[in-house]
Amino acid sequence: MSAIRILPDRVANQIAAGEVIERPVAVVKELIENSIDAGANRIEVEFRNGGKSYIRIADNGKGMTSDDALLSLERHATSKIQDASDLNKIGSFGFRGEALPSIASVSKFTLRTKTEACEHGTEIKINGGKLIDRKECGMPTGTVIEVAQLFNSVPARRKFLKTDPTESAHITYTTRLFAVAHPKIAFRVLDSGRVLFQSPACKDLRDRIGEIWSQQLAKDLIPVDAEDKRRNYRLTGLTAKPGVGRTTRRELVTLVNQRPVDSRTLGFAVLDAYHGHIQKGRYPPAFLFLQIDPAEVDVNVHPAKREVRFRDDGSIRRFVLEAISETLRKTEPIESETYQEVVPIRSKSAAPSAIPKPAITPKPPVFESKVYPEISKPALAQPELASPPPTLLENTASLEEQERSTEWRLIAILRQRYALFETPRGLIVLHIRNADQRVRFELICKQFQSDSIPSQGLLIPEPLELEPLAAAALLEHIELLNKQGFQIEQFGRNFFRVEAVPTWLTPDRSENFIRDFVDLLRQRGAAFKDHEILWEALAQLAVKGSYQKNDNLNETAAQNLAQKLLSCDKPHTTPFGKPTFTETSWNELNKRLGDDE
Repeated sequence: MSAIRILPDRVANQIAAGEVIERPVAVVKELIENSIDAGANRIEVEFRNGGKSYIRIADNGKGMTSDDALLSLERHATSKIQDASDLNKIGSFGFRGEALPSIASVSKFTLRTKTEACEHGTEIKINGGKLIDRKECGMPTGTVIEVAQLFNSVPARRKFLKTDPTESAHITYTTRLFAVAHPKIAFRVLDSGRVLFQSPACKDLRDRIGEIWSQQLAKDLIPVDAEDKRRNYRLTGLTAKPGVGRTTRRELVTLVNQRPVDSRTLGFAVLDAYHGHIQKGRYPPAFLFLQIDPAEVDVNVHPAKREVRFRDDGSIRRFVLEAISETLRKTEPIESETYQEVVPIRSKSAAPSAIPKPAITPKPPVFESKVYPEISKPALAQPELASPPPTLLENTASLEEQERSTEWRLIAILRQRYALFETPRGLIVLHIRNADQRVRFELICKQFQSDSIPSQGLLIPEPLELEPLAAAALLEHIELLNKQGFQIEQFGRNFFRVEAVPTWLTPDRSENFIRDFVDLLRQRGAAFKDHEILWEALAQLAVKGSYQKNDNLNETAAQNLAQKLLSCDKPHTTPFGKPTFTETSWNELNKRLGDDE
């Protein structure tokens, strides 16, 4: 065993870089934090090849003198704290003095800085932790840092980086978070010389969200403003209207003292507040700012400062939960986007005459108008038609199954959730929603497997703006989606235009459906190489808009649903494994009731 020795500073810096600088986005994050601490009101971020080959952060902050610039490249050199007690009341974003020396140890690093009092600036060049040059330079007040050939001295680390589009998307997302956290700072972000987004200083948070995320998202948010003067808590920002949800947490942004953080305490408090206001399994988009005494929060629990720890988790959680709940109570409920219905505008695959008019019932609204919001309504309304439209599931049931369906005699609809049937063998309780999901699922899967999938063109194409990572996932599968009845075209960087959708999907649900599918692609992208798995994933998303107990169900529709369920290949369970019906035989009933007959 070799003797114990002190590691050289260069090696120690590279080890620290492995903790603080995991990938190019970590460089951008650390340098933006330094720019904000320097009092900058204008920050420009430029990068190439996902930040692997080049990153530049320029600001108009107070800058540094020549001596301070050189000292800032030493380990644990900082102006933010002086002794251990300062760790209990951290008000700055960077404070440990590790970022600059760590970055400089694994790249070609150039620092140019100037204070207002100095006549000239200072330029320092470092390569792999070694000082190469130090000289005077001309520049305006502020700091410019260039990082080239990241991890050039640590090739093993470079191997673990993702593709250029993925790394670029991470950088763009992080800069968006800082832009939202600091609306009064102007941000400009460039990728290989191309402007990704540019936002001047904004007084209103909604304007900033509309500029760098999307105007539609900004419209779907309502203001939050709550305060607990006794504990010195304040929660401000914007949160989703009731009924507006996403399949992932990426648009649920929480900030503590204007620092973007991942906090389970805040996240679960928001989700609990939305219980009953959005669909189960969805997440509300929100941009929430929690102001708290710095002594009540520890921001030094994670090497990259992504997580924080509160001194009193319980009181923070209750405060946020009550604040969001009260905000939602003041908002009039809106109709969930899942169950809205729009009549198809025109069909590419079938003539208009091929789609019959739905049956009219004396007690509106009826099951036909809600149970299949994405699938053409005539399937349930007029099952007796000789030539159903091609979008409907063909009756491929065997003779035995057809006989079984005629044996099911409806007795009653129970609580708008179950349907009770009598058969020669006993009693059957049908779970309406589960049965609806199975019928939908097999209908859509059979359409996917056909050579031509009926689609309907949109009179006005639906614009779709995605964040960079989501846009990359959609582009990777856009051809396959277009073969499934969609017509999606790229319309600029991260912008798309939906011109047609399959007939089983209503136009008003197209944007939300595609967003949900893209989120699913990002979570399970590698698993979708098999097209059949992709079809099933699409179908499972499609059935989420199935029957709800607040939809009205008439007796004819219940009987038709039972018939179509028995025509399915797997009628006994939903695509998610839940039972569609349960059967109790007459013999079992006789035994339970003591009937000897």
